[in-house]
Amino acid sequence: MRIPPSHANAVRLYALEFALDPAEIHARIRREHGRVAPVLLAGDVPAWLVLAYREIHHVTSNPHIFSRSSRFWNLWDQIPPDWPLVPLVAPQASLVYAEGADRQRRSGAVGDALEETSRIELSRVCERTADQLINAFAGDGKADLIAQYARQLPIMVVSRLYGLPESQVPGMTADVLTVTTAVGAGVIEANQRNVTRMAQLVKDNRENPGTGLAGRLVKHPAGLTDDELMMDMSVLMLFGQAPTSDWIGNTLRLMLIDDHFSLTLQGGRSSVDQALNEVLWKDTPIQQTFGRWLTQDYELAGQRLRKGDMLLLGLASANADPQVRPDSLGNVGANRAHMSFSHGEHACPVGAPEIAETIARTAVEVILDRIPDIELAVPADTLRWKESSIMRGLESLPVTFTPAVTRR
Repeated sequence: MRIPPSHANAVRLYALEFALDPAEIHARIRREHGRVAPVLLAGDVPAWLVLAYREIHHVTSNPHIFSRSSRFWNLWDQIPPDWPLVPLVAPQASLVYAEGADRQRRSGAVGDALEETSRIELSRVCERTADQLINAFAGDGKADLIAQYARQLPIMVVSRLYGLPESQVPGMTADVLTVTTAVGAGVIEANQRNVTRMAQLVKDNRENPGTGLAGRLVKHPAGLTDDELMMDMSVLMLFGQAPTSDWIGNTLRLMLIDDHFSLTLQGGRSSVDQALNEVLWKDTPIQQTFGRWLTQDYELAGQRLRKGDMLLLGLASANADPQVRPDSLGNVGANRAHMSFSHGEHACPVGAPEIAETIARTAVEVILDRIPDIELAVPADTLRWKESSIMRGLESLPVTFTPAVTRR
């Protein structure tokens, strides 16, 4: 693709260096380009990265100028059908891309259904699922806490909250992991099986509404159609799994390598919430997110943007914005003003952040209860991050511990 003059010195976001030290790369981009920077995506497709907290707040607060719908993109006629990022930007009929009154209707239904989730029931499901996963490796004295724990737990919990039959939870878990990790063959087939499960779950709850999340969505007065339910339930599954699993993994890493949290591993829980919050500020699972598209020519932070240009929201960079979190305030404590769940009408639905936090907190707390002497099995500086400029998460987290008994 021909690189426009505005992007002659643009940063290639798909470079491997982003996976190694994204904070330093973001700081460098901000120094060289300012608060909004020209970037190149895979195939040298031009876009703009919004790096600063104030500008992201502005963009997400003005959807009439910065649309969530990619139908405005001025490069569609130059994008090949096999472009690897098409699944992330192609228009879809899901909650993620809905706008205006349609967005409010569907987001309201999802938010209400999530808010009505019993916190007692949620905690019980989280603890039971965590125990189930730990039982599988507790007697081994070693484990990979990403593959065997953090990556599986969120989708198992959400499946059970939906009311999916217990016999289908293992299959749903395996297929969602295939889709979200995109490793090996069978991604299309796995996604189709998930769509079929969602369709059957909607059908079953139409005929006999259950008390789970799916049943509440089916009964909601917003009157979502079967297709809307199937799409939005699938989105909650997929978008809730990967970020939450990375949140768990990144928090466990922090608590294992940072002396500030070492006492927690010796039998206390007081620092778990602080560690979870610190990860959202410093190693947030979603580093950049697609996308917004200009509905008109506009100037933002000194950059002249054209109608139809694509913007990426640099959530991680915004969290490190010196105007929001200067170096002298490195300990974020209980400050929750981060952008990790985005902002505006297209932020995470009401209730979703709280449920994700409960899942993540429970995952960490149960590990500390069950395996208090857990230690890294490799030097901390050899841990490998995913090769992604979008997500921030570990490939693996090998640990050792004294073999423990299983728990019924």
